[in-house]
Amino acid sequence: VQLQASGGGLVQPGGSLRLSCAASGSIVSPNVMGWYRQAPGKQRELVATMTWSGRTNYADSVKGRFTISRTNGKNTVNLEMTSLKPEDTAVYYCNTKTDYMRDYDYWGQGTLVTVSS
Repeated sequence: VQLQASGGGLVQPGGSLRLSCAASGSIVSPNVMGWYRQAPGKQRELVATMTWSGRTNYADSVKGRFTISRTNGKNTVNLEMTSLKPEDTAVYYCNTKTDYMRDYDYWGQGTLVTVSS
């Protein structure tokens, strides 16, 4: 499975940005797709996930500001980010996995989001 992420960049505080990640290859369903991020000097952390049935989970730090969605037959995961803060600056990684196939756990290449004036 390959995950191709896009949409990162530089944005001012309070601005918005949309990330997308398209999965291709030997996709297994149902699955979970989501976004994680890693800021400099910090561990990778969960941002948001969405199950095949549409159930979402958000980190407390992004609730009310970020929205996750799945499109393209549920094989693309999007992250709409609004009211961005400097502390949102990180490399964002998309991920897909299942809870019934332990080896089915794939990561995208990461896309940098920088929130700065």
